[in-house]
Amino acid sequence: QERLVESGGGSVQAGGSLRPSCVTSRYVYSSNCITWFRQVPGKERESVAAIWTGAGNTYYHTSVKGRFTITLDNAENRVDLQMNSLKSEDTAMYYCAAGGSCYGEHWREARFRGYWGQGTQVTVSS
Repeated sequence: QERLVESGGGSVQAGGSLRPSCVTSRYVYSSNCITWFRQVPGKERESVAAIWTGAGNTYYHTSVKGRFTITLDNAENRVDLQMNSLKSEDTAMYYCAAGGSCYGEHWREARFRGYWGQGTQVTVSS
């Protein structure tokens, strides 16, 4: 069964940085949209950033633009999310998900992602 595995979450103070990673198989990684989502208990899941593994096109939620950077490591079938200048409101469980296209607004849509990881917790204290 294809899956994604996240790591690299943790606890930091506001203003700090973290770099969660998402590793998967070559099959899932190739030519797919990979999106990082986050969710806080009791709130809706939110798309954070995405990347099209075919060409490297990137997409960001307005709340993280300029602070977060999503990148590919083609040798490792890995997608990283560099998170700088973290704020308390970034606290959430972060999930990576893959599948489909990033075209238009599709990168935001969980329904187009067929493969999901178990999540990694990010906690930012103020």
